[in-house]
Amino acid sequence: MADADEQTQKTHFSIQKIYVKDVSFESPDTPKAFSFAKWEPKIELNLNNSHTSIDDNLYEAVLTITATVRHQEKTAFLVEVQQAGIFAVVGFNEKDKKYLLGSQCMNILFPFARETISDLTTRGGFPPLLLSPVNFDALYQQHIQKQATEAEDTETQDTEVQGQDTEAQDATPRDPAIVKH
Repeated sequence: MADADEQTQKTHFSIQKIYVKDVSFESPDTPKAFSFAKWEPKIELNLNNSHTSIDDNLYEAVLTITATVRHQEKTAFLVEVQQAGIFAVVGFNEKDKKYLLGSQCMNILFPFARETISDLTTRGGFPPLLLSPVNFDALYQQHIQKQATEAEDTETQDTEVQGQDTEAQDATPRDPAIVKH
């Protein structure tokens, strides 16, 4: 019981501040964009996240959401929000810290960004853009798996390149079928 209490006291994760870092709304085809008889938008949504260390145990996490909405092959509007937060992350190992910053902070920031996007689209004269929930845990796991796969591919390529360099330096042909006369 004492060990669990000590572990809890050693680790700490908390929100220090939530804020909008950057926001942009563009509607290049207004007022023509409002002349639609039936609103059937095509939505392209991009999500990015990043984090930077502010201090030993303070981190800024930023969720960037860009939505490009097209109607009848023309851009009706483009909205981009950088929702940020400052988080205290104390006593976690590197793997857990990356998970907290890459997934949990994004789960915290997303509802704020979603509200900002909905509000901006309404203020721009369009129906609100209501974003569906995002599973940042699954996205984080996909990112980790992709990094592991890329690392394995890089190691394989490095080994192949080293083998090719060795063969190139050694003028003795390895495969008689390749030797040109």
